[in-house]
Parts: sequence; C-alpha cells; structure tokens
Amino acid sequence: MSEYLVVTPTYNERENIENIIRKVMSLQPGMDMLIVEDNSPDGTADIVKQLMQEFPSRLFILERKGKLGLGTAYLTGFRWALDHGYNYVCEMDADFSHNPDDLPRMFSACKEGIGDVIVGSRYVDGKISVVNWPMQRLMMSYYASKYVRIVTGMRVCDATAGFVCWSRPVLERIHLDKVKFVGYAFQIEMKYTATRLGFHIHEIPIIFTDRVLGTSKMSMKIFKEAFFGVFDLRFRNWNNY
Repeated sequence: MSEYLVVTPTYNERENIENIIRKVMSLQPGMDMLIVEDNSPDGTADIVKQLMQEFPSRLFILERKGKLGLGTAYLTGFRWALDHGYNYVCEMDADFSHNPDDLPRMFSACKEGIGDVIVGSRYVDGKISVVNWPMQRLMMSYYASKYVRIVTGMRVCDATAGFVCWSRPVLERIHLDKVKFVGYAFQIEMKYTATRLGFHIHEIPIIFTDRVLGTSKMSMKIFKEAFFGVFDLRFRNWNNY
C-alpha cells in the first residue's frame, strides 16, 4: 500500500473515468486511488470495477446510494483514508480539469513540510490560470475567492479550489462530522477550519482546464451555499473545534 491516496468523487463520468484512473496509476511515486461513486446511471461504477481487476490493491471504490453532494463524498473518502493508514490524501476531480501530472509535486510539497495543506491554485501570485471557462464563470470564481478572503481574513488566493492535498494530522484534527457544507462551500470550510486550527496552507500554481467531456455539476444552489456560508464560517463558535 502506498502512503499517498487520490480521492475522486464521480457521478456520470463514464467518458473520463478510465482515462483518469490509468493516468493516476502511471504516475510516480506510486499512489493509490479511491473512487467515491454516487450511483451513476451511466455505468461509471462498472468501468471502475473492471479496472480494479487490473490494479488490485491500488484502486478502490466506495458506492453510495445516490447523488449526496461533493462535500460528503470527500468526507467519506477522508474517513476511509484515515482508517486505511494513508499519510497524504489529495482530492481531485474526475474530468481532467485538474491535471494529474501535478499530483507528484503536490504530494512532495506536503511530505516535505512546505505546507500542512497544499492547494493547487488557479489564482496564486495575482495570476489567473484557467483555460476554456466562459468569462462570466471565471470572474465569478475569481471574485468569489476575493470575497472569501475579505469576509474570513483567510490568506488563501484560491479558497474554492478543489485540487487539494491534505496531510494526515490535519484530517485527524478536523472534526469531519462537524463539517456542514455539501457543495463547493465545503472547500472553503475545510481550508478555513484548517487555518483556525493553526495549520499552514501553501498554494502552488496549476493550470485549470474546463472539462471537455461530461457535464459540469455546478448549480445556482451550490453557488448560494458558498456565498452565504462564508458568513456562517466567520461568525461560527470555534471553541468546540
């Protein structure tokens, strides 16, 4: 078993799942992969199970009863990672918007202690590194991160980033059962909780490329949860954390 685990939630990712798994399996240092599958009607789980025969003891699947939200999928994956002894856990999308080639340097930065949490950032150092996004969505994302920084005081340029490597001590210290948000606000909540607990977040630049195959899961409900949830974080009682 590797000390590195990639956690990838899936819902209707038939077009991408085999390619993303094969890419991760080809990388060095060797890393394991956990697919958290939300009962995709397109047969995503069947493809994963076929590939598990090719990559035994490296590729795993957790099947859930339905589409329960991005945040809960990652929390399920984090708990599984802790139970199975992994030291570094990276969350990554299935659609190649996150480049798997960035995984080795993210794991390396985390292991070397550059940060307790390593964020693959689209907006670090004032630069915007996003490909194929409509201008409206790009501006929404960019200024959402600025908004989060203003409200929370958190010094993270890409607060909504979903390409994140967590060291085991951070995941052990965060009370995962107290994480409230299920959409993209989950990403903000986890980073903010880590900073409140005294952990160091380090951002490294990546190039984010919008999916070519499959359908985006973004919705107005998810956006509203993130927008209003920031205030909940800022004024939450942190004495019990």
